[in-house]
Amino acid sequence: MQLKQVVLLLLIILICFVGNSQDVNHTIIPFANNAYTSNTLKQGSKTSVYFYVAKPTKLNLKLEVKSSDMTKSVLIDFDGSKNRKAVKIQKGDSVIMLPIGSINKISKGYHFVEIVSVKNIDTAKSIFKSLIVDSDIPDAILFNKSNYMGAASTHFRYTVPEDSAVQWFYTEVKVPDEVKNSVNAYYETNGFHSGYGGIQINNSTERRFIFSVWSLFKTDDPKQIPLDYIVHLNKKGAGVFTGDFGDEGSGGHSHLVYPWKTNTTYRFLTGITALKGDSAIYVGYFAAPNDGYQWHLLSKWTQHKTDTKSGFKHLYAFVENFGDNGNDFFKAYYSNQWAITFNGTWLELTEAKFTTTANNKTHQRYDYGAGVEDGKFYMFTGGFKKMKNINAGDVITRPATGKHIEIVFEALLGVK
Repeated sequence: MQLKQVVLLLLIILICFVGNSQDVNHTIIPFANNAYTSNTLKQGSKTSVYFYVAKPTKLNLKLEVKSSDMTKSVLIDFDGSKNRKAVKIQKGDSVIMLPIGSINKISKGYHFVEIVSVKNIDTAKSIFKSLIVDSDIPDAILFNKSNYMGAASTHFRYTVPEDSAVQWFYTEVKVPDEVKNSVNAYYETNGFHSGYGGIQINNSTERRFIFSVWSLFKTDDPKQIPLDYIVHLNKKGAGVFTGDFGDEGSGGHSHLVYPWKTNTTYRFLTGITALKGDSAIYVGYFAAPNDGYQWHLLSKWTQHKTDTKSGFKHLYAFVENFGDNGNDFFKAYYSNQWAITFNGTWLELTEAKFTTTANNKTHQRYDYGAGVEDGKFYMFTGGFKKMKNINAGDVITRPATGKHIEIVFEALLGVK
């Protein structure tokens, strides 16, 4: 072969190599904040690593393995296909790349690699460092780069006529059965400028009704609140726990441990019973179907140095996952929202602005949304299964019913 032909052949090889290297887009997904272990049994623990495909693309998958102090065996699966691949990692192996396989074209949405332990392993995080995803399209693979493993929070801000002097805020909430096992969940219903209330799933055995009021003194430590800024407890209902709270501002907190049920509608009512000088008195009630929706007191608080001069402002609701189980799904239906003015006028709230903590800079999650079903607002988040169906800042509207329940507000003063 002549020298000219050799040079030409080498040039062609170099061009092909450079071209191919430019076509491969490497994405390194750390296990640290993207791997969720469903249980911690030494035999059979299951860990899933999630990533989001923004554009249909070809994929090549590898696992980065840490050095191993013993021989370990795992089963590897993709998207829960049950077509598991058995892999053995030998004792003494240094950091290596473990090929999983290739996919010619993968659809838009969340996907996951699942690792099931077989022998001599606590969780996959102990031997795997990252998932490597090579794609043929730039910016096709996205993942959570934040330190927060919980699902994104979602919020509704209800539209209220600006000149309304709102004394009472009434809402209803129903949590569907499909999220009954999703713990660390707060389905907040009655938020306002100085407090909030709603229902929680705290763990597998405990659920709560919540009502809390903030102090306007800016601190996350309730012990630092001066006496003239305290939130003072006036009264609480039977079985209700009350105390201080911090870490997200500070103030007075109350909750009732209550076995509320999914697929059941609960009612909440928040009111201002007095405005005097620089103080406001707030009260929170709940009602459940088991006793015909009789009102029950959660708590009544006096907020000193209040900024409440003419009534409630900024009425809102949210769905929050306050743990690291962002692989669970969370959803609630919010309905029959009414604002009642000091002169007794009922205003139906049918418009809500949607916002979320998810964004491309601080919390890269794409499994959230909101809308209207059967005349009710709903919000969902987490689980890596239902994709974003709304943008932050969008305003949605539910159909008006024109009908509200009857409440004798004067009778509430004697409710326990």
